[in-house]
Amino acid sequence: MSLNLLPRAFQASLRLGSASRVTINVPRWTRPYATPPAEQKNRTAIVTGSARGIGKAIALRLAQDGYDICVNDIPANRTGADDVVSEIKSLGRNAFPFMADVSNLQEVEKLVEASVSELGPLNTMVANAGIAQVKALLDLTEHDLKRMFEINVFGVFNCYSTAAKQMIKQGSGGKLLGAASIVAFKPFALLSHYSASKWAVRGMTQAFAMEMAEHRITVNAYAPGIVGTAMWELIDEELGKKRGAKKGDTIKKYTDELIALGRTSVPEDVSKTVSFLSSPDADYMTGQTIVIDGGIIFT
Repeated sequence: MSLNLLPRAFQASLRLGSASRVTINVPRWTRPYATPPAEQKNRTAIVTGSARGIGKAIALRLAQDGYDICVNDIPANRTGADDVVSEIKSLGRNAFPFMADVSNLQEVEKLVEASVSELGPLNTMVANAGIAQVKALLDLTEHDLKRMFEINVFGVFNCYSTAAKQMIKQGSGGKLLGAASIVAFKPFALLSHYSASKWAVRGMTQAFAMEMAEHRITVNAYAPGIVGTAMWELIDEELGKKRGAKKGDTIKKYTDELIALGRTSVPEDVSKTVSFLSSPDADYMTGQTIVIDGGIIFT
């Protein structure tokens, strides 16, 4: 750049060998998203689908992190939810079970209302509940597709939107987290509608992140890989039937051939990432889908 094109004051400072320091005032959010206000003693979280598997691991990990937890699942899993509540209380945190189907908006609204009434202002919503089904594309029925999206997509929307409205009402920000999957990046054969539902979660997470930012609400998703849970046991069994493999062989094959770290994931691998996303350390992250798969998908 020609010296003559610069402002005279700056030209003079250059001739003197030093430029004046320029201070730029950038607006800052001084309040961390997940840290509750002074008058709120504890952080609170709702974890859907937390009677077992990944949801249970998340609920227990957040309790260890200092959260009081609303343990949600469907009525059929009430016993498991009660057991998780007992484990959380043994850690010295408060918890209670609330049975609700996330695909039903009215039930989700009652879920959030109950959590706020029982535990206090809502800081974090973990929309973890989901289902899977192994079926060839051309064998899918309208009911198969509808049910998959009702739970995996509508369920996440119901949780995100209802929790966001509560957080906006509270005026103190918050965190929304959703369960995606590695199939949100690369679909698996015979899991087409499950894959599509998780792509939708990833997209919805980004959309919510854009619109919730002004309310100091961050929105992120976590994408597990092959996890040793009841869901993946079902996938293994059904894929085995179609391919003539024994139970356990499909997961072993995927583990050996696909996972760089050479082992199947456990629920605690996922809960550690959710713990981070729920913490103040992740306050400057939003709209992201974080993969925890041992090295199947590289982003």
